[in-house]
Amino acid sequence: MTSSSVWPARLHEAAAWRRAEGLWRERRTLQAGLIDFAGNDYLGLKGDPRLAESQAAAAREYGSGTGASHLVTGHLEVHETLERRLAELVGRPRALLFSTGYMANLGTLQALCDSHTLVFQDRLNHASLIDGAGLAGARSRRFHHRDHDDLERLLCRAPPETPKLVVSDGVFSMDGDVADVAALAAVSARHGAWLMIDDAHGVGVLGARGDGCVGRAHGHESVPILVGTLGKALGTAGAFVAGSEALILHLMQFARAYVYTTAQPPGVAGASLAALDILAAEPERRDRLRRNISYFRHEAALMDLPLTDSFTPIQPLILGAGARVMQWAARLREAGLLVGAIRPPSVPRGEDRLRITLSASHSTTQLDVLLDALSRMQRKLTA
Repeated sequence: MTSSSVWPARLHEAAAWRRAEGLWRERRTLQAGLIDFAGNDYLGLKGDPRLAESQAAAAREYGSGTGASHLVTGHLEVHETLERRLAELVGRPRALLFSTGYMANLGTLQALCDSHTLVFQDRLNHASLIDGAGLAGARSRRFHHRDHDDLERLLCRAPPETPKLVVSDGVFSMDGDVADVAALAAVSARHGAWLMIDDAHGVGVLGARGDGCVGRAHGHESVPILVGTLGKALGTAGAFVAGSEALILHLMQFARAYVYTTAQPPGVAGASLAALDILAAEPERRDRLRRNISYFRHEAALMDLPLTDSFTPIQPLILGAGARVMQWAARLREAGLLVGAIRPPSVPRGEDRLRITLSASHSTTQLDVLLDALSRMQRKLTA
């Protein structure tokens, strides 16, 4: 085989393997008219006209793009204001904007860790956290999901002088359960480890002010590194890292994903400021979301639908077989309902599921349409 044919052959083999395993992923263009139970627009903000108006106003004032990284000429007043507001939301001295949540996690772990660092990660952490530690060359240890005794055991084996970092999702994106932040902070403190929480799915949803599962309940002394996103409950795009002045200055100097990336478009920053205003002024959105979660789970329990134990907007329906997941998702789509079909490697093999996500924007009628469709498929399955 010539060198020019090696790469096409590799691509063909990889595609053939994934198709044979039943794991091939299809990208679909979202169709108008589908009720979205797959996205992460938990507060129903992405379509709010106030965000669109603020985005347009910021674009008119600053331009459509920034033209450079934050450290060159890309850092604008609207970014500075947004960072300050985000820090206030989560009760931290400072915050730093990143283009995406994935880049925030990669940049933070790359800047803090090296081959001498031990990173202890929950087994169900998001891929960006796993990849970030690998990019840094750090040695990773995976503890059983939400098992603090297992984490303690692993930390006890670590040399005392070795830099240690404990990393966990706040809300786990595929299961919807929530980390015990207080327990993680206590174990980390006993072993001189820093704690990093990625609260992408908690910010805007959990906490007394929508400040997440960490926020003001756990200060930066117990959770030194907090990551949040703007692209889920806040309805825009981008992410941030919040913590001490020293942490943020360190990331500004050493996080390559920050230093070498064009700054977030000013319109997006303007829309994010509008989202923060709405978050503060309209707590009824979170109340409505909680009512939707409670109603959906109550009705699903009456139908014996196999939901996981989650009180967040993420409501996984475990079906086990990938073919069944794809079949149910297709039938739901035919009924006008968009639900995520999740298979390995996003979840462990044999735990294929429908990832149902709820929003404050869903009406009771829409929830009933989804429940009725799920009930009909459940009856066919058990018939």
